[in-house]
Amino acid sequence: MKDLKNAGKFYAHYLKPYWIEFLITTILVGISTWAIVVAPTYMGRAIEELATYVQQWMNPTTRAQATFTTFNHTLAIFVLLYIIDATSILISSLLLSKISGYSTGTMRVGLFRKMQRMKVNYFDSHSDGDILSRFTSDLDNIFNAMNQALIEIFLSGAQFIGIIWMMFTQNATLAWITMASTPVAIGLSAFVMHQASVSVDRQQDDIGRLNGYINEQITGQKMLITNGLQQESVAGFQPYNAAVRKSNLRGQIWSGILNPLLMGLSLLNTAIVIFAGSWLALNGSLSQGAALALVVVFVNYAQQYYQPIVQLTSLFNMIQLAITGARRITEVREQPDEVDPPEGKTLDGLKHELLIDNFHFSYIPGKEILHGVTIKVDKGEMVALVGPTGSGKTTVMNLLNRFYDVDSGAITFDGIDVREFKLASLRQNVGIVLQDPQLFSGTIRDNIRFGDPDADQARVEAAAKQANIHDFIVSLPEGYDTFVSDEQSVFSAGQKQLMSIARTILTNPRLLILDEATSNVDTVTEAKIQAAMDNVIQGRTSFVIAHRLKTILNADKIVVLRDGNIIEEGSHEQLLAQNGFYAELYHNQMVFE
Repeated sequence: MKDLKNAGKFYAHYLKPYWIEFLITTILVGISTWAIVVAPTYMGRAIEELATYVQQWMNPTTRAQATFTTFNHTLAIFVLLYIIDATSILISSLLLSKISGYSTGTMRVGLFRKMQRMKVNYFDSHSDGDILSRFTSDLDNIFNAMNQALIEIFLSGAQFIGIIWMMFTQNATLAWITMASTPVAIGLSAFVMHQASVSVDRQQDDIGRLNGYINEQITGQKMLITNGLQQESVAGFQPYNAAVRKSNLRGQIWSGILNPLLMGLSLLNTAIVIFAGSWLALNGSLSQGAALALVVVFVNYAQQYYQPIVQLTSLFNMIQLAITGARRITEVREQPDEVDPPEGKTLDGLKHELLIDNFHFSYIPGKEILHGVTIKVDKGEMVALVGPTGSGKTTVMNLLNRFYDVDSGAITFDGIDVREFKLASLRQNVGIVLQDPQLFSGTIRDNIRFGDPDADQARVEAAAKQANIHDFIVSLPEGYDTFVSDEQSVFSAGQKQLMSIARTILTNPRLLILDEATSNVDTVTEAKIQAAMDNVIQGRTSFVIAHRLKTILNADKIVVLRDGNIIEEGSHEQLLAQNGFYAELYHNQMVFE
């Protein structure tokens, strides 16, 4: 019930701009309902008038009075009512198609905009496939429900009320008999719908996990092929696929079982109405024609009475998928945004020093990753962070850029806490070159000036030259106009890395973070990247993470982390002289160089 209430608020929010179209649709549904519930009474009149005509024609004394005129008029009205019904449904369906198309488009845009404002921890805790399924599967389910189920909900609800009203205007006794089985139908529906909703919720979550696995395998396809792990990949796929199949089958069984049950109840109800109507005809004061007409009308109403319930239950799976989709999209909408501090300051570069002051941090409350880390960095210094995997190096980088905030302690730029700066101002001053470079769909020029779309060609080329990638770019047939994308790129990891460095150079950051920028490339490319890094680092304050320790020999300060603690600190020569953990790492690497 809570999900249904929340889904109602969700749809009301997005349907509000289309209230005029929605009002017209509601009026048309009302007209359609009026036509469809009134039509059986004209059928009854036509039957009664036909019976009267037959009786008059069979009697020689009244044969001259027998006429089809009244019957023809009644039949014409009956046909006209169904034409009105069909026309109203057609127009309302077209209007709802417009409403659903525009509103789901608005949802998609809103979801994408929301994604740009969300905190990084959401993306770290949800797979790409799960996030993608909210844009595709969930929004498709919402569109289908709005386009197909919404009009059926209104129409069926209005018909249900209209049929009850018309039955009581015709004969209250038969109306109560027709409605006697309603509690059974409601009880069955409530039980089955609850079971189905649990399965549908599980199904969508399983689909999100399946999409995440598929996305992961596609991304690593070359690695799978190289290592001959295709069969293992398929084996890993099976449990995710089986989970989706089971939850989908369970939902379909529960959704499918209700329709036959209600149809059976409807047939039983119709038989009871025929029996009761016949008894009233034989024992009542009605003429044979009127009694026959009443039975025909109520048989029609008895069938129509359950039709809205049957129709809604047949759409239940679609409706439940839409409710689940609304819940999953609402989960994203309710995620906290990254917000600027009140009266946030503007960071105008680093004039003196950056201080990481005794900070503690945990991704999960109670499981601290960094324990009282303190690092002082003077303007223009190069600081290298080294340590084994999981020691907290990348976490320090995440905190410098405020992807996360420290639990306690502080990071200060010239004595001002990083949390006091506007986020845009902070990130304009902090450039990052990640371990896995990201290219976006577009030209090489577009990718280099990604952080500054207004940069002219001269600045783009200057950045590329500093990054040692200009000569390679101009050797391509289309040069800087060469189209690239991250998924279809034929460039090597090193070439991507150099383009990423050029992109960072163009933004001219005051603080530079190089996250293992040479760890995935060959020796020749590493030399080019190292030269590019030297160009970039010159005159800038920088943090460098590297497993290849020979790339940080010239660092002003090397900080050695292990298990979230600083265990050693100093220059390369000083740390070698200490003959500690860093010296051990360095000598072990030199054996293989």
